[in-house]
Parts: sequence; structure tokens; C-alpha cells
Amino acid sequence: MNVFRILGDLSHLLAMILLLGKIWRSKCCKGISGKSQILFAVVFTTRYLDLFTNFISVYNTVMKVVFLLCAYVTVYMIYGKFRKTFDSENDTFRLEFLLVPVIGLSFLENYNFTPLEILWTFSIYLESVAILPQLFMISKTGEAETITTHYLFFLGLYRALYLANWIRRYQTENFYDQIAVVSGVVQTIFYCDFFYLYVTKGRCWEDSVAGTGPTGSSTQ
Repeated sequence: MNVFRILGDLSHLLAMILLLGKIWRSKCCKGISGKSQILFAVVFTTRYLDLFTNFISVYNTVMKVVFLLCAYVTVYMIYGKFRKTFDSENDTFRLEFLLVPVIGLSFLENYNFTPLEILWTFSIYLESVAILPQLFMISKTGEAETITTHYLFFLGLYRALYLANWIRRYQTENFYDQIAVVSGVVQTIFYCDFFYLYVTKGRCWEDSVAGTGPTGSSTQ
């Protein structure tokens, strides 16, 4: 454990809480990709199968439980409680384009050919691309609420901090996890794409948040 790991975990947790809070307060899921949230729920489920068999620390166990709860509550809110506000017409990314190669890669590139290890590897690979449906949705609509951009910002910050964590661990422990590092770099690149979208489409997003059209007149 080092400061980068802890700050990364807290940034990740804050991103999830921001998203849950936004849905609960507004009672609306507009602009949120349910497909990305399903993928994240699958990521945590397949990664934390050792929750009750491999105790590392209280901190580790609590964070695992919290991430699982947040992920599934988010999915329930999108597809259950507030499903009438879910923008399914724009959440159209084909998940098989992600799942098929990730499953195949998990069997080909892993540390041990055992069920738990393959599922852990699958979760690492899947997390690196799980945000793509959300980015695709933003790119398609050209709009994002402020809270959604904050959510993506803190997810991107979480990945950046984890890169710093891996560098620090290599310096102090001579530890290097090739699968996690390469997947993390790929994921960080996708968040760089989000920041590009934020810069190029920022004006449209601001108009969406403010409730005004291109000329600044009210659309209400």
C-alpha cells in the first residue's frame, strides 16, 4: 500500500458515489450508459470471487464489498427503479465487440490456467474497455451533464493514480504486473479520449447543462 494506491481507490469510490448521487437526486438516468455500468458490475464480480476465501486486510475487504454494492445498485437504478428515464436509444454500443476478444485474450494471456485466475484476468482486460459504451454514447449525442463529466474525470484520475502506484511499487518492491499495467495504460488512453471530447464538445455540454440552445435562448 502506498499513497497513490489509496488516493486511486478513493478517487474510484468518489466517482461511483457521484454517479449514484446524481441518479438518486435527479431520479433520472439520462446520459448514463447502462451498458458500461453492467460491464463494471461484471468486472467487480469476476475480480472479487475470492472475497470470502482470501482475506488480505479489513481495508481490502471493505472496499471490495462497497464497490460491488455500488455497481449493482447503479445497475438496478438504471434498469429498474428509474428505467423510464434511461436513454436506451443512444446506449447502442455492441457489447459483443468487447466481450468476445476479452474472453479470448483471458484464455490466451494469463498467469495460471485456473478458473479463478482466468476470471481475474478477464476482469482486468474488461475494465480497460468497460468505459467505451459511455464514451460512445457521449460522442453520439454530443452531450453530457456536468455530473457525468465529473464521474468520468475521477475515473480517469483513478487510473492515472494507479499508474503512479505501479511505478512506485516497481521502484520500492521491484514488483511488476504486466497484465495490470498494460491494461491500465490502455484504459488511461481511453480516458484521454474523453478529455479530447470534453475540449472539442465542451460548449455543447455546457448548453445542455444550462438548458439553452446554440443561440443561448431558453429551450424550456
